[in-house]
Amino acid sequence: MRPDHQPNRPLRALIYAGLVLGLAACQSDGGVYSNVPVNTAVGSTANIASLTAVIESNPQDADAYNTRGIAYGQAGRLDNALEDFNRALQLNPSSHQAYANRALVERRRGQLDAAIADYTRAINIKPDFDAALVGRGNTYRQKGQYGAALADFNAVIARNSSDARAFYNRGLIYQAQNQHITAIEDFATAIGLNPNVSEPYIARGISYLKVNDPNAALEDLSVAVNLDRDSSVAWANRGVALELLGETTDARRNYTRALNLDNSNDLARDGLARVNRGQRTL
Repeated sequence: MRPDHQPNRPLRALIYAGLVLGLAACQSDGGVYSNVPVNTAVGSTANIASLTAVIESNPQDADAYNTRGIAYGQAGRLDNALEDFNRALQLNPSSHQAYANRALVERRRGQLDAAIADYTRAINIKPDFDAALVGRGNTYRQKGQYGAALADFNAVIARNSSDARAFYNRGLIYQAQNQHITAIEDFATAIGLNPNVSEPYIARGISYLKVNDPNAALEDLSVAVNLDRDSSVAWANRGVALELLGETTDARRNYTRALNLDNSNDLARDGLARVNRGQRTL
């Protein structure tokens, strides 16, 4: 990059000031890392009907209620899912899977304390239940209880150093605490363990932006948009990297793409307003 294509200092300061809130607002722990998979086949009407038939033929089968609860969750029918997990636990109070599944529904409904309690019940029944530890850690992180969240992710990593979710989510905590170098290391480990999902690339790209390395950020965010063309977060932050590198036209395209995907993306809206006002990075 030629020196005259580097952004001037006032503009760089303006962009980074916007990132403080913008990145936090856009940050996500979705996809495989949040234990909320999307499977329209599992949540289909036909599949739910077949599971209902199983329950009708054997109404004391706790596993059947648990399985249908998962299907309801996949279909977005959280109230029905909660009812099924409640019934499963009435029939089998020692089902760690049902407690963890109910916790996930509670978390998605915003009932964070109830979710933590159920994750804890699952862990008490099965102490090496990594999915419950990751889920509880994420719920603690949502509540801003970073110490408790770190303890859960560290426990998973100590027992299973190949769990990409734990490294990714621990990295998000370090990122929230502005420990971006440490966060980058965890995101890199997560990427090494599972290179085919976009979230750790997005997160590492964000931290690269925060440590003033837009070239590295652009590389990660380019991978992210190739893995997930519908990620408004990735497109918006890629726009930031391009803007910082003086590539205003491409930055505008990325901000526009992000807003087309999610009109509430303030990071993209602010960036597009900057480049349209002619605050160019020349």
